[in-house]
Amino acid sequence: MPGLLDGQTAVIAGIANKWSIAFGIAESFAREGASLVLTYLNEKQRETIESIVGHLPVIKLIPCDVSKDEEIVALTEHLRALGRPINALVHSLAFANREDLGRPFVETDRDGFLLAHSISAYSLVAMSRAVAPFMTEGGSIMTLSYLGSIRVRQNYNVMGVAKAALEASVRYLANDLGPSKIRVNTISAGAVKTASARAVKDLSVMLDATKEHSPLRHVTESGEVGDAAVFLASRLSRGMTGNVLFVDSGMHLM
Repeated sequence: MPGLLDGQTAVIAGIANKWSIAFGIAESFAREGASLVLTYLNEKQRETIESIVGHLPVIKLIPCDVSKDEEIVALTEHLRALGRPINALVHSLAFANREDLGRPFVETDRDGFLLAHSISAYSLVAMSRAVAPFMTEGGSIMTLSYLGSIRVRQNYNVMGVAKAALEASVRYLANDLGPSKIRVNTISAGAVKTASARAVKDLSVMLDATKEHSPLRHVTESGEVGDAAVFLASRLSRGMTGNVLFVDSGMHLM
């Protein structure tokens, strides 16, 4: 049976290590036939990525620190040099100061608030602007969110507010890019034990709660998120845009 993404090229931002949700998405995309373009933050991250993606069809690694406008402009030039359409963009980037995750939200300072929103929400807008011109056959843009965008989750704080801004950005991008046949959606994943998630205080409590109280009684796995991302990148989701797709063992119901 042909792969759902045969002949497609996908840009994936946010692989930090083999436990990253973005890495699980990359593996799912590769299984379904996609070629991969991966972005990285710095040389240390590039080395880590190179050490774990040898089995994947990676055609290019591109530096892209989304806090720097010049690197986003350079991303556009790198993609132009590929000389092929881009079919999907996976945005799996988020950051907030650890102290802003560990103290009450009311104590968030201006710099911490702006940093969380710049990296976690605005970067989707900037990357979409950079990649959309190469989606000449239409395409799919997706980002990663969490339930803390719509409900108060203890110790998520400023990141929950940034994720709410991210989800609102998805809706406006879906409207802007829809005439170009570009779909924009969000995957709201359950708590996954990634490097970035470990910055959230009492992560283990959240994971245990998922095991005990979610309808499926198990913690979300990166491969589950990866398979949902395949659906969003494929023609099977051609009628969907501006949606939030929950992949959290049903925890959002509880």
